[in-house]
Amino acid sequence: MTVADLFGYAGKRVLVVGGATGMGAAAAQTARSLGANVTVMDIAPVTYDVDKAIEMDLRDPQSINAAIDDLDGTLDAVFSAAGIADGPDLMRANFIGHRHLIERLVSTDRVQSGSAICFISSVAGMSWEENLEQVQEFLANPDFESADKWCVAHESDGFIHYGFSKAAINAYVAMEAYPLRAKGIRINAICPGPTDTPLARANEDLWLGFAKDYREATGAPVHTPEQQGNAMIFLNSDAASGISGVTLIVDSGHAMSSITGSYAPGKPIMDILMGKVKFG
Repeated sequence: MTVADLFGYAGKRVLVVGGATGMGAAAAQTARSLGANVTVMDIAPVTYDVDKAIEMDLRDPQSINAAIDDLDGTLDAVFSAAGIADGPDLMRANFIGHRHLIERLVSTDRVQSGSAICFISSVAGMSWEENLEQVQEFLANPDFESADKWCVAHESDGFIHYGFSKAAINAYVAMEAYPLRAKGIRINAICPGPTDTPLARANEDLWLGFAKDYREATGAPVHTPEQQGNAMIFLNSDAASGISGVTLIVDSGHAMSSITGSYAPGKPIMDILMGKVKFG
C-alpha cells in the first residue's frame, strides 16, 4: 500500500453527519478533495459541492431512519460531527441521535469490516473517566427513547450539560472499541480545544475565551475547522488502522500542559474538566 493509499480516500464512500458548517464541513471537503464520494446529512442546507446531501434531524429517530434509508450503498468512513451548545435538545443532538444513527448503520450492514467512525467530542468531556459510573448508567439505556427518558428524569439534577454530552461520547468510544473491532470497525473521537466555528462564535466569550492565556503565552492561534477536520480525516484513514477507542485531544498542548502543571495557570480549570469536581 502506497503512502497515498494510506492517507487518501480515493474511491471511498464517506458520510458526514453535521457537515453543513464548521469542522464537519472541513472534513467533508477534505475527504472529497482526496477522492471520496461524500454524503452530508444535516438539518441545515449544504452550500458547497458534495455528491449527495440529505436533510436529517438528529433529534428525531424517524428522521434518522429515513435518512439512512436514503443512503446509496455501504460506507467506508463516518464522521459524526453535529452538535449544539445547550438547550432541551442537547443530549439528543450531541449524543443520543448520533448513537442511534451509528448503531442502525452497523445493524443494517451500511458500515462493514474495514470501515471507521470518528466523533467530534471536546476537552469539556475529559471528565468521563472520573465520572464513569454515572456516564455508564446513562449509556446503559440502549435506545433513543430510553436514553431520552433518562435525561428528562435527571434534568433537574444539574449535571446534564454540554460537558456531560461530550463525556458520553468519550465513554461510548472507549466502550465500543471492543465490540466494533470484533466486526472489523474502528471508532475514535477528537477532543478539540477552542476552534473558530459558527457554533463557537455564537458562544464566543466562553468558548473562544477558553485557554486564551495559554495561546497568548505560547503564540498558538485559535484552531481552524480545517485543523480539526484533518485530525478526523487521519483517524478514519487507513494510516490509523491500529487506532481505536481513542479520544484524541487537539488543543496545541493546553490540556496536557495544564494537567501536569507545566503550564500552572491552566491547572485549576483542568481540575474541573478532568472531573475533580463531580457532575452531581
